Parts: sequence; structure tokens; C-alpha cells
Amino acid sequence: MLSTSFTEAGQRATAFAVFGGVSGSGAAIGMLLGGVLTEFLDWRFTLYVNVAIAAIAIVGAAALIPRQSRGGDRPQLDIPGTLIVSAGLFAIVYGFAGVESHPWSASSTWGFLAGGAVLIAVFGWWQRRTAHPLLPLRVILDRTRGGAHLAIFIGGIGLFGAFLFLTFFLQGVLHYSPVMTGIAFLPMVATLVIAGGVCTTQVHPRFGARIPVTAGMLVAAAAMAWLAGIGPDSTYAGHVLAPLMLFGIGIGATVAPAMNAATTGVRSQDAGIASATVSVAQQIGGSVGIALLNSLAASALAGRLVGADATDPAVRAAAAVHSYIVAFWAVSAIFAAGAVLCGLILRSGRPDTAVATG
Repeated sequence: MLSTSFTEAGQRATAFAVFGGVSGSGAAIGMLLGGVLTEFLDWRFTLYVNVAIAAIAIVGAAALIPRQSRGGDRPQLDIPGTLIVSAGLFAIVYGFAGVESHPWSASSTWGFLAGGAVLIAVFGWWQRRTAHPLLPLRVILDRTRGGAHLAIFIGGIGLFGAFLFLTFFLQGVLHYSPVMTGIAFLPMVATLVIAGGVCTTQVHPRFGARIPVTAGMLVAAAAMAWLAGIGPDSTYAGHVLAPLMLFGIGIGATVAPAMNAATTGVRSQDAGIASATVSVAQQIGGSVGIALLNSLAASALAGRLVGADATDPAVRAAAAVHSYIVAFWAVSAIFAAGAVLCGLILRSGRPDTAVATG
């Protein structure tokens, strides 16, 4: 809706900046509310509360969003494509998740990963043949949009992975309550919103997505490398706060301009699928990231406890912190590789939002 309602570059940048600010504020409220519900009620209420939120959203959408008549033929749902890509993505995520209980050398691990890759390739082939593709390839084959989706995918890996293991560290090592853990993330949310707003309104309209996305990934990689310096005796103020805020700057500079670029220049009939692909890229990145990083951390934890006194709380705490450090280094490497890939794929220069291209 933003991409079709705001076609002028300045207005579009402002609209996406506001969108990013609202999203960041929602994330901040969600962290605090999730902590309150978990600490004073039960963790299940973090799921129940979404029913009420969704009900409010439905009423608001029905009351405020005007209905528009559709011209031309109504597209049909690509059921075969939906089944193929769902099976492929499931196999890839399950393959990474299985490493926690099976070694990397296990045939089941590589069988699922290879099967998922084959199914994704089949999905691409099918999208070229079907009359009503689930994902028209013209949406992602454009260099700018394809690179933007890749950036969002990598951002999802890093963001969800960092949240997971930093939460483990704050609650398991620093013994923060769920509420205090939510508060501890607020400085990162603040820098994320600020960096996202600046990059979306000032940098992206002038220079395109390549510069902010590449720079943002490098900053995020540096922040994760910095955060990998934690230890069992680390403190929040001395060892977590500064790299956490730097990470927010990197994520904001990466994801906000990438979301804008991912829906730039699409045909009006493709605006919905382009936006949906952004959400899918982020969620699949988070799923793959959590599965992969959790597997790496679990392997590191098990390796650190080999031959050690696993009943000693200090030994277990040191092993746990070691596993978090491995995960943070992995996130740093992923962001560094993403900076190189997105820097090569994304175009430089002022984005053209006035003319929708294929």
C-alpha cells in the first residue's frame, strides 16, 4: 500500500520512515509487554495477546482502509507452487534445526538441505511455466529488488539470532528478569529507529540502497564481533550496551532502505506480492538463522563440556557463554558476507520510483 500510494520519491521515503518508526516502536512495546506477561502471568499470554491485537487491526483496517475496485481478471492461487515452496522451505529449516540433535555429517541433515534446495529450484522452474505464478520472477530478478530481498533475509538471520542468544545471556548469566531483559533491548530499538529513519529519508533517495545496506551490514558485523568479547563476568553497561546500540544502527541502516528498495519500481499488480516477499524473506531468514545458530551453539556447548565437570555451575556458565560467543561470531561472519554480496548485486544511484518496470 505504501509503494502504490506514495510514488513521489520524497513522500515515499517519508512514508517508509514513518513505517519504520512505527515498527520499531511496536518492537519496543512488544519486548516490554512480553516481559511483563511472562513474569507476572505466563509465557502463553505472549501468544494470547496477539488475538486481541489482531482483532483491533481487523476493525481498524475495515474502518479506515477504503475499498478499491479491481480491474482485469482476478489472479488464481498457485496451489502447486505454494505446496512446492512450502515443502522446500520446511526441508531447509528442518535440516538446519536437526543439526542440534544430529551431526553435520548425518545423511538426514544433508538429505533435507539438498531436498529443500531441489524443491526451491523446482519452484523457480514452475513459476516460469504457470499462468498465475505465486511469485512472478520479475519481482526478484531485478538487481535492486533481488539484492534488497537478500539483505532482508540476511538481516532476519542476524536480528533473530542476536535477540535469541543475547536474551539467553541476559537471563541466564546476568540473571535479568523478563521485564528487565525487555528494557535492556530498548537502546538498540532506539538506534535502529533513528538509523532507519535517516537512511530511508536522507541516504536512500540520494544514493540508492547499495551504500546504506552495505555500510549497515558492515556495522552490524562489527557490533557482533564486539559483542563476542563477553565473558561470564561481563556486565550490561560495560560489555553489552555499546555493541547493542551499534548493532541497532547497523540493522536500521540495512533493513529500512532494503524494504523500500524491495518494493520500488514494481508493477501495481505486483505490489502485493513484492511486499509479501519482503515479509517472507525476513521470516525465513529468522527461521533459518535461529535453527542454524542454535545448532552451532549447541555443538559448541557440547564440545566445551567434554571432559569437564558438567555439575559445576561455573563450568556450565563458562560453556554457555562460549556457545553464545560462537553464535555471535557466526552472525558477524554472515553479515560480513552479506555486505560483500549485496554490495555486488545492488545498484548505486538515485532510485527511480516514478516508472514501474518489470
